[in-house]
Amino acid sequence: MLAARFALVFSCALMTAVPASAQFWQCAPYAREISGIQIRGNANTWWGQAAGRYDRGHTPKEGAVLSFESTRRMRVGHVAMVSQVVSDREVLLTHANWSRPGRIEHDVRAIDVSPAGDWSQVRVWYGPQAGLGTSVYPTNGFIYSGSAPKTDELDSPVVIATAATVRP
Repeated sequence: MLAARFALVFSCALMTAVPASAQFWQCAPYAREISGIQIRGNANTWWGQAAGRYDRGHTPKEGAVLSFESTRRMRVGHVAMVSQVVSDREVLLTHANWSRPGRIEHDVRAIDVSPAGDWSQVRVWYGPQAGLGTSVYPTNGFIYSGSAPKTDELDSPVVIATAATVRP
């Protein structure tokens, strides 16, 4: 009996000793949390779900979410929030589950490498290489958070990007 109580107390202590930053994040829930864009499901469904609910386009804006298409290596796509626009062909992204499984990366470089300059193809900073990755990723475009619906259905307590913080 004493051993069982000790094991229970020890297990509880271990669970509380893990810092909140140790949470394992997927890209979609993290992008929803930091952008305020209330879309659920895999990243590859965000672009379609945004139609009619949020403005979409091909111009980077702070607070917008860049939607990556599905690829053979990235079957459920990817989403990342634009934390800063550096130029018309370079942004900084904040996202999760890219360089290291479940980890968050802040202000990592992404560049538009599309021939038309329309953000349909990007290269993104990759932690293990400490620089831009060698892969080119197809994207759908940007989902803008400024037109988020204002309803009681929204259950995210944190809304960082709002219409007031998104620059034209």
